[in-house]
Amino acid sequence: MTDSSRRPLAVFDLDNTLADTAHRQRFLEHKPRDWDGFFAAAPEDPPIPQGVALVLESAEECEIVYLTGRPERCRRDTVAWLAAQGLPEGRIHMRRDNDRRPARRTKLEILRRLERTHEIRVLVDDDELVCQDAERAGFTVVRARWTAPSAALEAAQEREGRT
Repeated sequence: MTDSSRRPLAVFDLDNTLADTAHRQRFLEHKPRDWDGFFAAAPEDPPIPQGVALVLESAEECEIVYLTGRPERCRRDTVAWLAAQGLPEGRIHMRRDNDRRPARRTKLEILRRLERTHEIRVLVDDDELVCQDAERAGFTVVRARWTAPSAALEAAQEREGRT
């Protein structure tokens, strides 16, 4: 049951929603994929203006939560990146380092856990499968379609459970 005295949540994905990963796609284009290189380059991601603006606007009425498929080992870099962009502090839900389930499963699981105690106003994510499953579960979704789709990243999110 939700607590009506709490602010509703606005839940934001990171990669290709707030952070432009185009410069690090090269690490995923060949097999074996260079996951260490891909995540090591994340601190250099430029912010995506549309996503940043939406977070700042949402923070006026909502508590901000970040929901990413990045592994837990990236937490320090992620916290520093969010602060460097001037984004609001918020809880960051990350994938366990050894969790290879598809993003749509891990993210929906966390959304359901969050909704037990909070109203979720919106989920903002670029992953179409995550968006579809969240909508089917009754969540309001904004599709972050402000970057070019990456087949390598889509495979990583769904089939390899990496981001």
